[in-house]
Amino acid sequence: MSHGRGPTTRGVRLRKRLALSIAVAFAAKLTPAHAELWGYVDADGIAHFAPTQVDGRFQPVMSPLSGIQRVPGKTDHGQRMLTWLDIAPEVKAVQPYLREAAAATGVDAELLKAIIAVESGFRPAAVSPRGASGLMQITPVTAQRYATAEELRRPLHLLEPRTNVMIGARMLADLTRRFGRLDAALAAWNAGEGAVRRAGGQMPDIDETQAHVHLVLELYWALLQRSFGARARQLTMVATPLE
Repeated sequence: MSHGRGPTTRGVRLRKRLALSIAVAFAAKLTPAHAELWGYVDADGIAHFAPTQVDGRFQPVMSPLSGIQRVPGKTDHGQRMLTWLDIAPEVKAVQPYLREAAAATGVDAELLKAIIAVESGFRPAAVSPRGASGLMQITPVTAQRYATAEELRRPLHLLEPRTNVMIGARMLADLTRRFGRLDAALAAWNAGEGAVRRAGGQMPDIDETQAHVHLVLELYWALLQRSFGARARQLTMVATPLE
């Protein structure tokens, strides 16, 4: 990263201020009844938003015609689901671990929150029929690969919320680095790395996996939009031609 004081640096600062101003102004115009927003998160964790679908990477973030899918174990959906994620004691109890994992791995805490909501509904003792355990539904094989030696020494380590979140964040960070795309990383999380490789690094043609990835991303987009103001300096608005 350059630390010079020449025109290029001033131009970058100007573009950053402009992008921030556009993002904040656009957010202020959104209303629950008529809002429409499209976006995606790139491999560097930067969220890009636009008022229309600029290209195939952009997915609906907020639209009058779309809502958040239901999360397993919860009857709430849409705005109520977001409210539950804000106020539920079980979610608040995990927030320090989400922040710690985000700082340690670079994986967005809101993304971790979306994955946990979909995987376990924030039930730390959840165990799947396939043997995946805890908040992020980590398998013993995954734990052997991504847990520290100290974590592996503790009995029932996968049911410990902090350990489970840290292992899951390390795994997702590794998958995102290797596949270079968040949707592909989430697909590998659900279906395995081999399935994504056989699909050429793209989303595999597996209905369950596609539904899982779309559900996580839709909830993630909604969480990003909800915290739009606080995160504006990390966002970019993509200009679209005026009609």
